[in-house]
Amino acid sequence: MALQSEILRQIDAVLAKHSELRSRSKYDDCSDRPSIDVTALTTLMCETISRLAPANSQYVESMKTIIRQFGVNNAYVVPHIVGVLTALRTAYDADYIASVTELIHGDTFADFVEMAEYLLSEGYKDAAAVIIGSTLEEHLRQLCIKNGIGTGAAGRPKRADQLNADLAGPSVYSKLDQKSITAWLDLRNKAAHGKHSEYSKEQVAFLIQGIRDFMARVPA
Repeated sequence: MALQSEILRQIDAVLAKHSELRSRSKYDDCSDRPSIDVTALTTLMCETISRLAPANSQYVESMKTIIRQFGVNNAYVVPHIVGVLTALRTAYDADYIASVTELIHGDTFADFVEMAEYLLSEGYKDAAAVIIGSTLEEHLRQLCIKNGIGTGAAGRPKRADQLNADLAGPSVYSKLDQKSITAWLDLRNKAAHGKHSEYSKEQVAFLIQGIRDFMARVPA
């Protein structure tokens, strides 16, 4: 995956800077090098971990613990932070961590799910159905992008039902999921076209829960 390769490239570039500084030092912690070089390297490694590791992950927490204990200017932290960064690289290389893109999409979609739930709780079932249905459609579009499936045809964006069919074809998800999504999109369309008497508040609640579970199980 292109994003994974870019993440590994960025981590390798930082680790290479450590290797270069280490090659000019007699010690693993580079303590005989100028403090400004050690501080710059430590800061760069910490920034890389903070930017690329999942929020509140063990990588971030370990880094924070090391810095709190020794400080960023202490050469003793260098091999420890290198260890955290190397572990993060290993996890990405082995595909143990969801991609940064998936995490961003997950956070963004979660906001819209919560918005739909709030609207439903306040009695606005129709607005809730439109928002959660639109969130699903965008999720399908992002799934297509992630899996190299075109999102347009003849210069126009594909409709949600076509995205659904395309995704079910190469087994990004199952035919059973495809049927569920077809039903969810149908309810969304009824809400968007004013057919508000054709579905209930309870059905919208099931719609929200179903889409929430699907997006968690099949992340974009």
